[in-house]
Amino acid sequence: MSDAVASNPDKSSAPPAHAGRSWLSRALDSDIFYSFRRSKLTMVAAAITVLFFLLAIFASALAVQNPFDPAQLQLMNSRISPLWTADGQSPFLLGTDEQGRDVFSAILYGMRISLAVGVAGVIFAGALGIALGLIAGYFGGAVDGVIMRIADVQLTFPAILIALLVNGIAKSIFGNRLDATSMLVVLVISIGLSFWVGYARTVRGSVMVEKNKDYVAAAQLIGLPAPKIMLRHVLPNTMGPILVIATINLALAIITEATLSFLGVGLPDTMPSLGTLIRIGNNYLFAGEWWIVAFPGLALAGLILSINLLGDWLRDALNPKLR
Repeated sequence: MSDAVASNPDKSSAPPAHAGRSWLSRALDSDIFYSFRRSKLTMVAAAITVLFFLLAIFASALAVQNPFDPAQLQLMNSRISPLWTADGQSPFLLGTDEQGRDVFSAILYGMRISLAVGVAGVIFAGALGIALGLIAGYFGGAVDGVIMRIADVQLTFPAILIALLVNGIAKSIFGNRLDATSMLVVLVISIGLSFWVGYARTVRGSVMVEKNKDYVAAAQLIGLPAPKIMLRHVLPNTMGPILVIATINLALAIITEATLSFLGVGLPDTMPSLGTLIRIGNNYLFAGEWWIVAFPGLALAGLILSINLLGDWLRDALNPKLR
């Protein structure tokens, strides 16, 4: 009998199938990665999105000049057409604008600003919305009522109007004391206050379901404080919808920043984002210098489209009903 036991050990003592596997191998075998591999459009969108981020990160190494440095700009090089045209000049691949800025360099640096504002705005909106959603869903009662009524009121206004309101209040308070860095912070706050509602409502709904489950009751029974229960036990179960909202809101945040800059209430011309470049180029569209507005517009459209396609795929991939 002992030999039989030795030759056929209990299966319960065997390690799990995934034991010892790295997180990378588990991720490659997941349903989400399988869905990603099946969608060629999503793979192309992901590649384009990564390319845009890399171009923005390494802008200083790829650009032929620093468009933010007036010492590197020469008015003699203004309004040069793209390199492949008859009047094109090297090294200005996409031509120059009215200040002699290389359009390709300006796009790289402008994309860096647009992505920085978009990512920072999404992080701020997510942190604010998740915190308020956790508080509203976990405690309920009057706290929940107040937070959700504020959210309902904000939903009656378009996000761009909220951003314009916050931006206008900041400028009326600080006036000319706002430099480019301060305006960057104001834009991030404006965008964050415009998009926190989606996070709050989604997290609140998930928390109201999760807080009635046994693991939350067990955590309360052993005396864990409410913040630790919300952050350690409840929040991880709401991360799927949060990732979807964050991806889609990144595109919306970039569009909002571009709209504000196009309206002249964003960053100054000395530190242009993609929206500022489009506003500047729009003044020369009917003068024949089409490249000044066309290429920043195409870069913005490509960036937004690729991020939106990723958001749509992620929404479907994380939906268990569609698997």
